[in-house]
Amino acid sequence: MAPGFMRYVRGPKLLRIHRGADGSSTPGKSNAAQKVPASDALGFYYLPKIMEKHSDSILGWAYILWSVSYYTSPLLLLYCYRKGYLCMSKIVPATPYASVLLLMLTGVACLRGLGRWTNPEYVQFITILEETKRNNTAENKRKLASYSFDFGHWPEDFRWNEVSSQKDHGLTKMTKVGVPLLKPEHKHRGSMDSFFGQFMRFPFQIISYFIANSFGRRMLYPGSVSLLQKAIMPMLLQGQARLMEEHQGKRAKLIACDGNQIDTVFVDRRAAESERGKKLVICCEGNAGFYEVGCVSTPLEAGYSVLGWNHPGFAGSTGVPFPQNEANAMDVVVQYAIHRLNFRIEDIIVYAWSIGGFTATWGTMTYPEISALVLDASFDDLVPLALKVMPESCRGLVTRTVRDYLNLNNAEQLCKYQGPVLLIRRTKDEIITTTVPEDIMSNRGNDLLLKLLQFRYPKVMAEEGIRVVREWLSASNPLQETSLYSQYEVDDDWCTSVLQSYKSEHGDTFPWTVGEDMTLEGRRQLAIFLAHKHMKNFDATHCTPLPSFEFTLPWSL
Repeated sequence: MAPGFMRYVRGPKLLRIHRGADGSSTPGKSNAAQKVPASDALGFYYLPKIMEKHSDSILGWAYILWSVSYYTSPLLLLYCYRKGYLCMSKIVPATPYASVLLLMLTGVACLRGLGRWTNPEYVQFITILEETKRNNTAENKRKLASYSFDFGHWPEDFRWNEVSSQKDHGLTKMTKVGVPLLKPEHKHRGSMDSFFGQFMRFPFQIISYFIANSFGRRMLYPGSVSLLQKAIMPMLLQGQARLMEEHQGKRAKLIACDGNQIDTVFVDRRAAESERGKKLVICCEGNAGFYEVGCVSTPLEAGYSVLGWNHPGFAGSTGVPFPQNEANAMDVVVQYAIHRLNFRIEDIIVYAWSIGGFTATWGTMTYPEISALVLDASFDDLVPLALKVMPESCRGLVTRTVRDYLNLNNAEQLCKYQGPVLLIRRTKDEIITTTVPEDIMSNRGNDLLLKLLQFRYPKVMAEEGIRVVREWLSASNPLQETSLYSQYEVDDDWCTSVLQSYKSEHGDTFPWTVGEDMTLEGRRQLAIFLAHKHMKNFDATHCTPLPSFEFTLPWSL
């Protein structure tokens, strides 16, 4: 009995039991036997018995206290040191108390297991879970998908090395930590200067490492903080239930090349036989976004097939969201879409909100056959935004920390993608502006557009081209844009014909030399035309959900 009972003690927490939109029942039970209320036609939350409920509550509070102690450990250690508690004469007498506490928590865990053992719903769930782990068939996985539980116990569905795409997509230089990233260049004047400089910079490198791995990463990705996740768990469960029950979402666990488990959800619209349903939109969330409540809903409501995933360390995904782990996760997500979900890479669109622009631009840079890229409320580089929230005296240290450990170089990656791009700028964005939300010219989305256009159309985006595009970017409403269009007499048909003529003669590989032998007025027209085609405004703040009618595919010739 002991081995069988232990699966209830160590088993995952059961959260919800799903049903499909048609009211299909939980595996093994009929609708009549389950006596499902009309309000729960699409599923219901698991109701633990009294013993399991109270013991789980005690263990939950113990976890919260442990998390608070962990995050405040530097202050606690400093306090104990100053009080003289960090010595053997103080530690040894406290050991029996710690042992008793640990024994009590073990007993509470056993009581929770006993409560689960007496609950028929949990018994059925754990039986299906164990059977799926032994025999991971499609039928067993279908039965398991009727339950929402601790994702760490979910059987894996796809591994990064199940197929070899490295040769096809230039990943032959994969490092020990994962897929290749664009690294910042460190310039040195000579070998002696380099050696002396490295010696002098060593203390600052240690400080940078500590900052990045302590509060820096958590400030950049607050969604990875476990206490925040626990606080918003009811909201995440509600969003997950909507995806699974109303949209028949398919959850899957992907294993990235660094060993991290990536929590994904896929909603298939191909059966609808619509043009949008045949396209897959891969969604990259923001720094506190989860696919359960994030930007997935925008393309989903627009009728596209959707693949959402959570950053490493977010909800069911494991690991920490450093740039390398983020890129590793994006790589396995794209591979899963192509080789397991069977979408052609030409039918894949990448859509990102905010900080998700890093993984989106990395994905399109690495898989250039992806058909389109949509970046909503994203930025060109993290350094200016990091400097905005840190003291001026720490400028050098902040820059070094970002470049070495948190280098989100979106613009650099974006310029290596040759496909259609649409940037969505929030006119009241309070996050990616470097001054105040009302100062639309400080929005770093402007810099992302300028860098993209300067790379793709360098002759058009000379000094005068940059000036008129900046003037266009200062327009914060459609009336101002129309006025500027009229002022420079922009002819859309003429601009389109010029670009199509150049493309038919020279090909579509960027950068283009169009505008080299053009008049100043012509280059001005082209500059404003291209800016208008690559960026659209959305009159909202940073966190306002993008309506489905605002989700449009990028312009292309």
